[in-house]
Amino acid sequence: MRITRSQARLGYLTLAALDTYLASRPGRAARRARFVTKPLLMPALATATHLGSRGRTDALLRGTQAAQLFSWKGDVRMLGTSRSSFLHGVTAFFLAHVSYIAAFSSARDPQASLADSGPKTAAAAWVTTAPIMAVAAGRKDPSMRIPIAAYGSILASMFATSTTLRRSLPAVARHKVRAGTTLFMVSDSLLGVQKFFRDERSPALEAAVMATYTAGQWFIADGVVDTI
Repeated sequence: MRITRSQARLGYLTLAALDTYLASRPGRAARRARFVTKPLLMPALATATHLGSRGRTDALLRGTQAAQLFSWKGDVRMLGTSRSSFLHGVTAFFLAHVSYIAAFSSARDPQASLADSGPKTAAAAWVTTAPIMAVAAGRKDPSMRIPIAAYGSILASMFATSTTLRRSLPAVARHKVRAGTTLFMVSDSLLGVQKFFRDERSPALEAAVMATYTAGQWFIADGVVDTI
């Protein structure tokens, strides 16, 4: 049976809703169930992206697909509870953001400037969050300070490049991509609060992390496909 893009999109939305719900539930049963739902998120979204590409192979699409692959690895790694699992997850998402930067840079508006509102917003977000997260991470584990500082920098850079897409691209596509990268930043900020500012896991906060993360990935992918 051949899967359509609509079916793949519905599958992703269903998995995203279910995984967010499971994240909000305490207990081992919900956690075990997430070992099924969370690793399926990016394959479903990647399938929808591929089916919507209509055979397109430009750098914007390829970079987005690479980011989805690294995000899948990050999702799987983040299911673990060890320090090693977390660091491997951070590394995978770091590479996902590098891929997104490459993708967005390939469609950069030639008249875009660092003085534009998007890069300025990214810089402000970095200044107000990255140092705080790095210090908080270092208090729990000094070896985490540099990786978290580096991650905050690449995250802000990813958002900045998403705001400088060519103005010749459809406005709705550009707005979707920017909404997606904004939600990604919100999700990672919430994850930082969960990981570095709390002593115990908050299911409600975990659900908020997943809700914003899955929505962010959705909007980025949908926006990229809409540039066709």
